[in-house]
Amino acid sequence: MIHEMRTYHCAPGRLPALNHRFQTITLGFWEKYGIRQVGFWTTLVGQSNQTLTYMLQWDSLAERETKWNAFAGDPDWLAQRAATEAEGIIVERIENQLLVPTAYSALR
Repeated sequence: MIHEMRTYHCAPGRLPALNHRFQTITLGFWEKYGIRQVGFWTTLVGQSNQTLTYMLQWDSLAERETKWNAFAGDPDWLAQRAATEAEGIIVERIENQLLVPTAYSALR
């Protein structure tokens, strides 16, 4: 099992727009492509309260490549994402990590 942790650093004041896009658009596309989420988090205490962190679960790197690339290249997704940014950029920077659990991890 592989977990992917992604942190989106939003432009100032744009976190609500990112949350709305995930709730109303992105999750539907993930369902279409079989992308499984572990959870979503906002930052309560840390460097910035304008970040959204989430984790995805994959069976293999091959599964991730196939499903993520299909999602990322979907013309309907690209059009809807662009429409949500008509008033300005939402995400300034993305951090991404692919993680594998240790033998003693509760989450495997």
